[in-house]
Amino acid sequence: MMRCSILEFEGSLEKYLFVIEFLYNKSFQTSIKMAPYEALYDLKLKEIEFQVGDRVFLKVSPWKKVLRFGRKGKLISRFIGPYEIIERIRPVAYRLALPSELEKIHNVFHVSMLCQYRFDPSHVISPIDAEIQADLMYSEKPIRILAR
Repeated sequence: MMRCSILEFEGSLEKYLFVIEFLYNKSFQTSIKMAPYEALYDLKLKEIEFQVGDRVFLKVSPWKKVLRFGRKGKLISRFIGPYEIIERIRPVAYRLALPSELEKIHNVFHVSMLCQYRFDPSHVISPIDAEIQADLMYSEKPIRILAR
C-alpha cells in the first residue's frame, strides 16, 4: 500500500503522510485479525443499569470541592456508602437515599458516579463483637490463623 501511495504522490511524501497513516490504521491486520482503529476505538462497552433497591457506592472526587469528605490527598477513600437507590429518574440518572449528613448534596447522580455494591458478610461489624472499654479502647484478638 505504501509503495502505491508513494508512486501516486510523486515523491512529496511529507505532504500526504497523514493519509498514509490513516489508511494503514484502517486496513485489516492479520496479527490482530482486525484493523488497529477497530482494536483501539471499537470497544464494546457494557451498559450499566441498576434497579430500585440496589445498593451502590458513591464516587467521591478528591479534587472537586463538591464531594470531598474528610482529609485531602491520595489516600482518602474514592467511594462512600453503600446507599440505596430509591428511584430511577432516567436510564443514566438515579436518586439515592442519602443520610442526614449529606442533605446539602443533591441526591440524583449520574451512573458514572455509582459503583455496584455486592454484599459481603465480612463488611458488617457487629457492635457485640467489638468490645469497647470505658476509656474507648479495645483489644484486637485474632479470629483464626490462616497459615503457619
